[in-house]
Amino acid sequence: MITASYLKSTLSEEFPPQDCNIFLKALWYDAKGDWESAHEIAQSNEGSQPYDRLHAYLHRKEGDNWNANYWYSRAKSKMPSYSLEKEWENLVVELQR
Repeated sequence: MITASYLKSTLSEEFPPQDCNIFLKALWYDAKGDWESAHEIAQSNEGSQPYDRLHAYLHRKEGDNWNANYWYSRAKSKMPSYSLEKEWENLVVELQR
């Protein structure tokens, strides 16, 4: 299992680690400041709960809470009350299952 700390340790690389699934790649791009690439992944399979959950996080990070709440609802989730960093770390674990 890939940990958040491992994923963060690879951010100086040009590309995400080979052993990352599509969701971890999106989170990697997000952590590198490439929100657009992460968002493209989230949009690539709308209607699938994990993609919608990722989409919700990305819009929360963007500051668009209305849109984020829409995607949290589609993912059958609620916007967390904890930090974006904690949500990112939780998603690293959650989206590997």
